[in-house]
Amino acid sequence: MSLLSVVKYGNPILRIKVDEVTDFSNLESFIEDMFDTMYHEKGIGLAANQVGVKLAILVFDIGGYELDEDEEGDDEPYSDPIVFINPLIIESKGECSMEEGCLSVPEIRAEIIRAETITLRYQDIEQNTYSETFSGLSARVLLHEIDHLNGKFFTDYLSPSKRMLIQKRLKEIALTGTPSTGIIL
Repeated sequence: MSLLSVVKYGNPILRIKVDEVTDFSNLESFIEDMFDTMYHEKGIGLAANQVGVKLAILVFDIGGYELDEDEEGDDEPYSDPIVFINPLIIESKGECSMEEGCLSVPEIRAEIIRAETITLRYQDIEQNTYSETFSGLSARVLLHEIDHLNGKFFTDYLSPSKRMLIQKRLKEIALTGTPSTGIIL
């Protein structure tokens, strides 16, 4: 087990589109380290560029996440850890709003509108290709992490006035790794 350092807001690797994975050899230990890091940081998703690696890999595990009573449903197909390599959104439908946070943007949370359902094409570590549909929290986490792989943050979806409210905190994160105070928008 190796813990990786989570890259924080302000690091340029978080604003660039990552590279497609073409060499699948030697990925296993890196992916294990990504999972270990995600669990250590109490996250439910983690993109490779969030640990400083410019590859289209994300890990995902919502199994330990407890839904509020009004969020219960049968739309959460995954409760086990899974890795997505070279994920590509094929289709998105519907719309829902939910509070999001991010390991790279600590102590800032905001209501973000995203697609309710997505169809995703991706590969696993053995290079098998899948096309699956995800809804609810699964879709939200995947969209959040795929945004990272494309150089985008959840804060980019905020209105200009809300972005102004967090500007000082984002600068603090870029300088020190954490804001002086947290905020929920």
